[in-house]
Amino acid sequence: MLVSWNATNACNLSCRHCYRDAGRKLAGELDTAEAVNLIDEIARVGFKILIFSGGEPLLRPDIYELVRYAASRGLRPVFGTNGTLITGGVAVKLKKAGAAAVGISLDSTNPSRHDRFRGTVGAWHAAVEGMKACRSAGLPFQVHTTVMEWNCREVEELTDLAVELGATAHHVFFLVPTGRAANLEEESLRAAQYEQLLSRLVKKQEEVPIEIKPTCAPQFMRIAFRMGKKPRYRKGCLAGTAYCLVTPEGDVQPCAYLNVRVGSIREVPFSRLWKENPVFLRLRSEEYGGRCGRCAYRRACGGCRARAYFYHGDYMAEEPWCLYEARAAGEGGP
Repeated sequence: MLVSWNATNACNLSCRHCYRDAGRKLAGELDTAEAVNLIDEIARVGFKILIFSGGEPLLRPDIYELVRYAASRGLRPVFGTNGTLITGGVAVKLKKAGAAAVGISLDSTNPSRHDRFRGTVGAWHAAVEGMKACRSAGLPFQVHTTVMEWNCREVEELTDLAVELGATAHHVFFLVPTGRAANLEEESLRAAQYEQLLSRLVKKQEEVPIEIKPTCAPQFMRIAFRMGKKPRYRKGCLAGTAYCLVTPEGDVQPCAYLNVRVGSIREVPFSRLWKENPVFLRLRSEEYGGRCGRCAYRRACGGCRARAYFYHGDYMAEEPWCLYEARAAGEGGP
């Protein structure tokens, strides 16, 4: 179980696909005391991993204090960052504070292509330097890639680069059209490309010593099973079942890309929202519509609930980026 907290809306980049439309710090962001209370609530529910993300989480002045506190509560503090602010000193401070791992974004092997996507010249080189700083400090890091039509043919090369740089994993994020990414919907992969890339990733996993994990691509579970592989993950889409997100202002939603407000931790304790909120309970029912409801893989996959919401207006509708058509009930499932 894991929670992602957008620790701040402030960011030093202008990424084209940012789901938060990040840039400036918001006036109503959680203060240190509220953040400590949130960490207490997350630990109380039984979550194991707290992802500090943003915006750019390293722009938050109290970030080391909060990492230290999360670690003291038995949580595994990890980061989702653009990596450009990680110097040797920052990497050492993160490790000393108790950070367990850092995820750093890298979307191309070509620096200029990455920089265009991230909206800042020099972002690629700064991110790679951040990775090298983590490696020198003994702080595990992984590479995060958002895949679209323009970079889908170089994903395996990015995996090789991740291995070369010393990463522990390569997580491949499949675009969900929300935030700024809503303007990129036409550039996102379509179902056939989506399935082909997932099959390529299953094969690539056999060639490299690091983990390859597709994210926001729950059909990976079905494809892996049908190729005779058994993923180590329990389920494809975790939204509202083993994962949720807290915004900089304390609003809770089922995942980073499913922009449905469940409630505010300033009004209702996080632990109550997680246990009792009707949105979470509906997601846990697994009573999906359309093809997802008929699919033999519905419990292993779950379909992308955020994509269902974007295209159908209902987060329990069928996943629109799936080619699989269920046959007889129970046939073909894991």
